[in-house]
Amino acid sequence: MNVLQKLAICLSLVLVSTTSLSAEDLKLQLRYQQETSKDSGRYHRLHRSESWKPQETAIIVCDVWDYHHCFNAVKRLEEFAPRLDNLLKTARDQGVTIIHAPSDCMDAYKGHPARMRAMQAPKSKVHPEGIKNWCSRIPSEERAVYPVDQSDGGEDDDPEEHAAWAKKLASLGRNPAGPWKSQSALITIDGNKDFISDKGDEVWNILNSRGINNVILTGVHTNMCVLGRPFGLRQMAKNGKNVVLVRDMTDTMYNPKSWPYVSHFTGNDLIISHIEKFICPTITSDQFLGGKSFVFKKDHRPHLVIVMAEAEYDTKKTLPEFAGKHLGKHFRVSYVFADDKDRNSIPGIEVINEADVVLFSVRRRVLPEKAMQAIRKYVKAGKPVVGIRTASHAFSLRGKKPPAGLYDWPEFDAEVFGGNYHGHLANDLKSIISINESQKQNPILTGIPDKPFQQAYSLYEVSPLAKNTTVLMTGKAKGFPVEPVAWTFKRKDGGKSFYTSLGHPGDFKNPEFVRLLANGVYWAAGLNPADVSVSEKVTLHEAPHWSVVQIPNSEKSNDTNQSRWYRCVVRVPEKWMSNQPLTLKVGEAEGTQVNAWLNGTALKKTDAGFQIVPKAVTPNDANLIVLQVTGQTKNADFRSVPQLVSATGNLSLAGRWQYRRGNNSQFANMPLPAKFGTVTDIVFKP
Repeated sequence: MNVLQKLAICLSLVLVSTTSLSAEDLKLQLRYQQETSKDSGRYHRLHRSESWKPQETAIIVCDVWDYHHCFNAVKRLEEFAPRLDNLLKTARDQGVTIIHAPSDCMDAYKGHPARMRAMQAPKSKVHPEGIKNWCSRIPSEERAVYPVDQSDGGEDDDPEEHAAWAKKLASLGRNPAGPWKSQSALITIDGNKDFISDKGDEVWNILNSRGINNVILTGVHTNMCVLGRPFGLRQMAKNGKNVVLVRDMTDTMYNPKSWPYVSHFTGNDLIISHIEKFICPTITSDQFLGGKSFVFKKDHRPHLVIVMAEAEYDTKKTLPEFAGKHLGKHFRVSYVFADDKDRNSIPGIEVINEADVVLFSVRRRVLPEKAMQAIRKYVKAGKPVVGIRTASHAFSLRGKKPPAGLYDWPEFDAEVFGGNYHGHLANDLKSIISINESQKQNPILTGIPDKPFQQAYSLYEVSPLAKNTTVLMTGKAKGFPVEPVAWTFKRKDGGKSFYTSLGHPGDFKNPEFVRLLANGVYWAAGLNPADVSVSEKVTLHEAPHWSVVQIPNSEKSNDTNQSRWYRCVVRVPEKWMSNQPLTLKVGEAEGTQVNAWLNGTALKKTDAGFQIVPKAVTPNDANLIVLQVTGQTKNADFRSVPQLVSATGNLSLAGRWQYRRGNNSQFANMPLPAKFGTVTDIVFKP
């Protein structure tokens, strides 16, 4: 580099650092999730306003590559990249620092001013530990159950389409497995202002030398690189940066054929929800650009909001489980829970303003004016409503006057559902539920056998219903009149409603009720109930996917026809990598045989344990351990906890592993390196 080039770079650093010092603050709405109470496992989705100074803010553009091995991933990126480019231009003009981070592509930018600027940034006196490394988990994620299985690499291409794409990449001289060589041409790099780096320490130098504490991440892929790269969300969050994700300018590598068997876009939502719960808040692109946030063209899912505020039937547990199993293919679902300490507060209820369908499971709550107005406004707009069980008396205090500042809606049952709830029969008096003969062809009854079944709890007294109701099912208890238990209602505001007085936890164990409720939600949203796919509950040993188990455990394995597979991920410190091999000790149970692999390499078994040669290990990174157990045992598959032993330290592998059954040899490895395919649940490190 000659003297003039050095002077130019130094001058540009000075100019960039003094740009827009008087620019207006960035006004951001950060969305985050907060546990309703300690260890509840339920979360309020909340927002807070923050003002960020542009000169103290950077946007990191993660891995927006020119090509990718997944054709659908390329198409989705090309769809949102123009808007991302506009976001970057707007932010740049406001004085925000832009860092382009196309990993493994630095050769394409040799001599580029933005690359040189990154390399010349003043070095930090102290770097966070591990800032050069991939980060698979941070402490705040330790209690989390990772929401998707991405161990197949997450490709969602049609096989023929994928083969054609691989052939095209090869014809372009690209490696079909890793075809990226530069950042996408759809993203502008300003040579006078921007930075280019894929190194964690370099990015840290840029941030610290410019006094940047606010970091915005965007790019792909959310569940892999955006989270795990040395400059990714986890590293920024754990090292004290005020970091957010632009949730509508990203995409996830998730295959709907993998657990939890939801649409690709729902898989994306699940990862974003995980981030909001355990890592950092999120924002949307419209906060820079105005208008509406970005939505993929193929994402046609109606937005279902489920409001849960009752303490009688535990729907705060049954409804999320129901929705997760049966609605994830065709709906975008938001969960709204009552405050665990204040029964008349429902934090996050304002999301109802964005809903296409609302499902209420609420019992005798009165709300602040703003919250009640949001519900009334939604109904008045003629939008569809679904209600179960206590929704018939959701906002009624049995004629009592609400406390000051709170509002009821005693006519909610009559006006929204056409109902007439006035009590229920004895709890121990079981009723028999039957389909209304005249409504057998009603779409909401699709897939439900025409045979009576028993209700799990008391029968509601609701007769007579209003006009414009259509009764679908009735209940009969011995010695009492027949009562409607499921019906639709055409409201005066032009909207439609579906209601069922079923909804006890026992009802959710009944496939007829599960199908009825799913059909009702589909019908309300204008979808075809025939498209409902009711998943049967599977036990751990029958699960067709990797499930989480604890080791040590008390599971018994008596089926000798199929292998039992266990896998976890271990971060091996570089200091452990001496000339001596590592040893994996596995105490196999009597009558069983164990085989082991590390990163897909079969391990040799000796009297001391399975030997791991240094070349099989990726130091300071994720390494996949897989154990295959065959044979019959009366006890657990392991008589002692597996242990990794080195010359300088030992690591007990007691905790969460993934488990599945089958005789598929491909279970011994993942198609991608472990750092991409693993989940936070099963990571061990010294």
